[in-house]
Amino acid sequence: MVPMSTVVDKHTRIEPNILYFGTPVVLISSLNDDGTPNLAPMSSAFWLGWRAMLGLGSRAKTAQNLVRARECVLNLPSDALAAAVDRLALTTGSDPVPERKQERGYRYVPDKFQRAGLTATPSETVAPPRVAECPVSMEAVVEAVHPVGDDGGVLAFEVRVQRVWVHEEIRMAGTSDRIDPDAWRPLIMSFQKLYGLGPQVHPSTLARIPERFYRGADLERARTF
Repeated sequence: MVPMSTVVDKHTRIEPNILYFGTPVVLISSLNDDGTPNLAPMSSAFWLGWRAMLGLGSRAKTAQNLVRARECVLNLPSDALAAAVDRLALTTGSDPVPERKQERGYRYVPDKFQRAGLTATPSETVAPPRVAECPVSMEAVVEAVHPVGDDGGVLAFEVRVQRVWVHEEIRMAGTSDRIDPDAWRPLIMSFQKLYGLGPQVHPSTLARIPERFYRGADLERARTF
C-alpha cells in the first residue's frame, strides 16, 4: 500500500448539477390509461439479479403508467440505435405538457414508436409491447415504489423481470443462457451525451465465477408465467 504522504491529491472540489457518469440507456415501454403504448428513454437504472431499480420523475407519463398498471418492458438499445433514441429526446406522452418540461422544450408526442422509427412487438407476460429493434428486452412488473428526496419529485421503481428476450447475435456461442459481452454494444448516456462501449481493457477476476452461481429465486419464479 502506498503511504498517503507520498500521494499527490489531484482532486478539485466541484458541485456538478448532475451525476450521470455513465449508465446504459433504457427505452421503457408502458401502457397509457387509454391503452396506447408509451415509449420513453431513460438512463437511471441498475440491475440486481432479475430485479432492476429505475429512477423516474414522478410527473413523467411513464412513472404514472407504472404506478397505475404496475408493468413495463425494459428495452436496451445498442449503440447503433442512437439516432432512434435521440428522436425521443424532448418528447413526452403527457398532454398537456407539464410546466417544468415546457420550460425545457418538451413537446407532446402521442405515438413514440412512430416518432423513433421503431417497431412494437407483443410481449408474453405483460401488456406493454417490446421494441423489436432493441437487442435486449425484459418484461417486468413493479414490486415497489420508493420516493426519493424530500420534494416527491423523483420515484425509484423496483421491478422484477419475468422474461428476457435477446437477439441471437449477442448470445454467446454454444450456450443457451449467456450474453456475449464482446458482441453486446450497449448505448451509454454520460452527462447528457450518447456513447458506445469500448473494448475490454483488462481481464476480470470475477469472470472466473460461473454465471450459474448468480441464479436466484426470481429467475425460477419467472418460469411459472
